[in-house]
Amino acid sequence: MLVFLLGMTGASFAADTAPKQILLAQTVDTGEGGDEFDDFDSDYSDEELVADPLYYWNLTWFNINDFLYFNAFKPVAEGYAWLIPVRPRRWVDNFFTNLLFPVRFVNNILTGKFDAAYMETSKFIANTSFGVLGFGDVTGGMPRNWEPERPTADGLGQTLGKAGIGHGVYLYWPLIGPSSIRESVGWVGDAYMDPLTYGRFTFLEFVAIRAYSNLNTLSLQLQGNEYEALTEGAVDKYAAVRDAYIRYRAKKVEE
Repeated sequence: MLVFLLGMTGASFAADTAPKQILLAQTVDTGEGGDEFDDFDSDYSDEELVADPLYYWNLTWFNINDFLYFNAFKPVAEGYAWLIPVRPRRWVDNFFTNLLFPVRFVNNILTGKFDAAYMETSKFIANTSFGVLGFGDVTGGMPRNWEPERPTADGLGQTLGKAGIGHGVYLYWPLIGPSSIRESVGWVGDAYMDPLTYGRFTFLEFVAIRAYSNLNTLSLQLQGNEYEALTEGAVDKYAAVRDAYIRYRAKKVEE
């Protein structure tokens, strides 16, 4: 179970503005009620979004992950949400989001988003000090909180895409979820910028921390879960998730 929970957010590490950049192995949270992929439907509907030569591998693991999501991970998250009030869970989410500041800062610099890098630095200093190590988001409710012209970078996968590097082929990783060669390389690069990677934890301790973070995040996304909304009426759930993921990453590269 711990390994499963660990994998659920592996497809994306980053950041605060995707928001919380969470593509939890199966979920894409836009922070709004709408579908973040709608704007891209007309642009990509007549194109092959990404090469999928590993279709049968990908489909097999998609079906396994889908089963585990509904029969293991989601029920655990629902039980956790029933036990723990929303406010403490948001504090935990704030802490782990704040902790990933290096990922956002470095990729903002690499993509030339210097205003976003400045904003992220300001938020990190304020939330770490006045927000008690980041548990409180003291900058989020500021009425005149300055925002950059373009959204903050969400990870190395986006940075590689902006540099003109294509996806390669589509990959659906066991437990982790939708990805591609480019996004997988980006995930590994982001891991080296994650402060948890350098903590003096045993393997089991690291897995437990990451699993708890992912469990807490999903518990905040149970209402209006976009993975469920996307696949509920889909004729081909696998294709719907694949195409939506690639459209989402295309949008992030364009930002």
